[in-house]
Amino acid sequence: MLPFRNGRSGKWGLAVGLLSILLAIEPAIAAKPKGKKGKILSATPSASAGQQSLTNIPLPIGHEAKGLVLPDFDLEGHLRGKFEAESAKRLDEYHIGFRALKITTYTSENRPDLTLELSESVLNLNTRILSSNERTTIKRADFNIAGDSVEFDTNTHTGKLVGNVKMVITSQSQLLGNQNE
Repeated sequence: MLPFRNGRSGKWGLAVGLLSILLAIEPAIAAKPKGKKGKILSATPSASAGQQSLTNIPLPIGHEAKGLVLPDFDLEGHLRGKFEAESAKRLDEYHIGFRALKITTYTSENRPDLTLELSESVLNLNTRILSSNERTTIKRADFNIAGDSVEFDTNTHTGKLVGNVKMVITSQSQLLGNQNE
C-alpha cells in the first residue's frame, strides 16, 4: 500500500483545500465552551494553501467532540483519507484519543481503498501514527484482516497488526494472476 497521487487540476485542489479548511474551522467554533476562556486550536494553512493535515485538528486540550468527521488531504489537496469517530478527545498537545473510529483511505482515482475500524485508539500528531491495543479490523475489496493491536501510519497508509492475526482473502484472482498465459 503505497502513497498515491492524483492528476486533478490545480483549480480543484485549491477548491478542495479551501473547503477542507472551512470544514476544519467550523467544529472549533462550535466546540468552544460557553462562558469560559479556553485555547482554541484552529486549522491554518501550512506550506501549501490546499493542505489539510491531521496535525492541526481544531480541538482544545481536554475537550471531547462527538460525531467528529475529519478529512485528510495530501500536499496537493487530494483526499487521501477520512476519519469518522463516535467521539474524539484531545489528550494533550500531541495526542488525540478516538472512540469507535472508522478510517477510509482513498486511491488516486478517489475511490475507497482501505477501511479500518478501531474501538479505542490514539493518534500521535507528531508522527501521525494511530495506535490501538484493542481488536482492530482492516478491510479492502480483496481481503479482511484483524489483530489484537495495531499501529497505522496515516502518512504512508501502512501498518502493523500484532496478536491473534486472522486474514481472509476474498478474491484470489488478483493473487494468482491469469493461469492460462
